[in-house]
Amino acid sequence: MDVSLYQAAAAMNATAQWQDLISQNLAASSIPGARKQEISFSDVQAGLNSNSEPSNYSIPSVSTSTNFKTGELCSTGNSMDFALEGPGFFTVQLPDGQRAYSRDGEFKLNAKGQLVNKEGFAVLGSSGPLQFNPSSSDPITISATGDVHQGAETKGKIQITEFQHPEKLTQLGAGDFRSDDQDAQPGAADSTLVRQGFIEAANTSPTTEMASLITAMRMFESNQKVLQMQSDRMSRVITDLGGTSS
Repeated sequence: MDVSLYQAAAAMNATAQWQDLISQNLAASSIPGARKQEISFSDVQAGLNSNSEPSNYSIPSVSTSTNFKTGELCSTGNSMDFALEGPGFFTVQLPDGQRAYSRDGEFKLNAKGQLVNKEGFAVLGSSGPLQFNPSSSDPITISATGDVHQGAETKGKIQITEFQHPEKLTQLGAGDFRSDDQDAQPGAADSTLVRQGFIEAANTSPTTEMASLITAMRMFESNQKVLQMQSDRMSRVITDLGGTSS
């Protein structure tokens, strides 16, 4: 068995996964609050058992993770745009009643006067969905600590959630997450502030991703050449041995 063929093929598979991840990051770079997906490379030990000594070798492997570093806060001047300064997440209610967590603060009022995100999911307050009077001209304001008002009337407190282990969250989209893991239990937001009239940009840079894409493509091509060289070498050996035996 030619181990180099397996190593080159595994390396090609790893760099192909890297290219897919870069494509996802590029697509998400314009989504407010989106989180960058990162990849790390490592080796896993493999081996062949035979009647003699076992043969050990390494096969390239990859693992992915989410980068939760805060993106840049950009002023929009829109009173229905909100950004979080700190590690917290907005809490929204999914159609099935489950909760999801997001950094995307582009909100609006629906026909019922509920504060919703771009997907139409209700943005939750401490006592449930935040409800406003859609026919009122009074402005909606949110304090840095999350207290919500429509004019002089208090409407509740927006629910901001923090996690001790955000890396355990299950990703639903570019910036939406769910806490399925037992280690990713929601907690109170002790160190997160709300900024009205701001949007948090994605924490990934298109320029950086394009540079990484070029590197990934070159690595893929290099391993493809190695795979082709090893395949050609084996073909010549088989041809030579076949010619000798005849």
